[in-house]
Amino acid sequence: MARRSEHSQEQIKEMVLVAAETIVIEDGYGALTVRKIAMEIGYTVGSIYMVFANMNDLLTHVKGRTLDELAKQLLHCVPSASVEQNIQILAETYLNFAAQHFNRWRMIFDIQSEEPQPDWYIQKVEQMFAIVEVLFIQLTPGSSPEQSRLAARTLWSGVHGICILSLTAKPQVSDIEASKLSVDLLVQTFIQGWKALAPLQVNAKPPEK
Repeated sequence: MARRSEHSQEQIKEMVLVAAETIVIEDGYGALTVRKIAMEIGYTVGSIYMVFANMNDLLTHVKGRTLDELAKQLLHCVPSASVEQNIQILAETYLNFAAQHFNRWRMIFDIQSEEPQPDWYIQKVEQMFAIVEVLFIQLTPGSSPEQSRLAARTLWSGVHGICILSLTAKPQVSDIEASKLSVDLLVQTFIQGWKALAPLQVNAKPPEK
């Protein structure tokens, strides 16, 4: 068993997060307990609570790391020649991430805290949406930022819904391929409808007070 003096608090914090992620990947987030993490890293439960305020704090940091990895993959998508194709690539990347990291991805949405989320975590969520919102602003430059933001989040809710409904704890290749077809159809149909609707929204008169 490691001695506390062998690692700094920052090192212990990283060890806890890596161990927690490993448990989630291998056994699902239902198997995640502080005691199990302590056994994995060779420290006491008390040592874990020296670097995390409580279990909710620990879980929030684990989810934050998953959001960072997801955002990184979305940001490093190979750009295409058209905005429409770039949006489709992002949606397919999101699906692939969900399939490849199912337990960690599902944990983001299944484990919700009754306590308010910290600002740093909210910023990570907003960063993920912003990647898509920028493309919607380019897609219909005449739309207001609020309209583009709403359109981007509406589409992404649909993409997320396909992932939730079609993926299982151990998705098969055929499931992922079928999901990809559904995602592509949703993105293409939504974009066509949004591009037709956006000019009408821009030209519409504001409601009289």
